[in-house]
Amino acid sequence: MRIGRVGAALAGAALAALGVLGGATANAEVPPGNVGPAIIDGGNATSGPWAARLFVDGQENCSATIIAPTWILTAEHCVAGSGTYTFNIGNLDQTQGEQATGVAIHTHPDADLALVELDHAVNATYSPLGNQDAVEVGETVQVYGWGATCTDRPEIECQSQLLKVANVEVSSVSCTDYRGGTAVCANRVDGITAGGDSGGPMFATAPDGSYVQVGVASTSDRQTFTAYGNITVYRDWIAGIAGV
Repeated sequence: MRIGRVGAALAGAALAALGVLGGATANAEVPPGNVGPAIIDGGNATSGPWAARLFVDGQENCSATIIAPTWILTAEHCVAGSGTYTFNIGNLDQTQGEQATGVAIHTHPDADLALVELDHAVNATYSPLGNQDAVEVGETVQVYGWGATCTDRPEIECQSQLLKVANVEVSSVSCTDYRGGTAVCANRVDGITAGGDSGGPMFATAPDGSYVQVGVASTSDRQTFTAYGNITVYRDWIAGIAGV
């Protein structure tokens, strides 16, 4: 998103797109993201090799995942402005990891999703993407990001240097994201997303026991509710561009 863009009305509620303003996360007891001590609230992730931090002209902006050697998945509103898009990839510390630059951006016409092509192939653990049966209402899922950890001052002042994770409970798999696309909506369990978490992943445990990405952070009220673009609905679009 454009730096400084803060809010959007969605489904009659005042929700904010989560650009360079904040963070969420929590205690997830699943192999790819077990946490240490207890974001807005949550805790520190201990693993996230698929994680990518997005910078716009050198300024921390959004979260993302690497899904193939030359492809990043993030939110459309994170890459809607002008500037140079760079990523630090594969490290829990947003200042570390392999750096790559975006050379082409593909945005979904109706959903808050974007694919960014990188200037070189990155050898990483790529985020596994879930199919339509991978997430269901009532399930506790995990959300990750480097966003804000405060609500009492400007979110740009409290971006997390370390990747965070929080548990949220799915309330719908067919609600609406920031751009009107199909989303997974969820309510706070022990943390909630905030500005700067945009574009970051939601992970769920699929019926076969695999831990897969099912969403891309789009909006949040920064208190109890968040909406993630439901990537299980858009797998054909992702595969048609990134091949995964």
